[in-house]
Amino acid sequence: QVHLVEAGGGSVQPGGSLSLSCTARGNTDSMSAMGWFRQAPGKEREGVAAIDSDSYTRYADSVKGRFTITKDYAKNILYLQMNSLKFEDTAMYYCAAGRGFLGWRMLRDYAYDYWGQGTQVTVSS
Repeated sequence: QVHLVEAGGGSVQPGGSLSLSCTARGNTDSMSAMGWFRQAPGKEREGVAAIDSDSYTRYADSVKGRFTITKDYAKNILYLQMNSLKFEDTAMYYCAAGRGFLGWRMLRDYAYDYWGQGTQVTVSS
């Protein structure tokens, strides 16, 4: 079992920045990839960014060039640096961890086994 705890959400004006973190505890050796997902009210959950055990990253087109996912493998902490935030980035952001080879499924929520409780990100003026 893997337990994930997110931190760092909040409110920011358009164009601003926020950094999220996700600390993984438990059977972390079983994790092959970690990712960030988000869900806005009335919308489906979508993959934002993911990173695997080889540090290969994948981003949603909507956040490329603005968001950066990194991981401290020694501490099992996942990060998401969000710059140039837009109104449409407002959502609940979730951290997830998956087992096995995810490959092209890195941004697919069904490929992940463990989920955090989420942290709210609000972009407003």
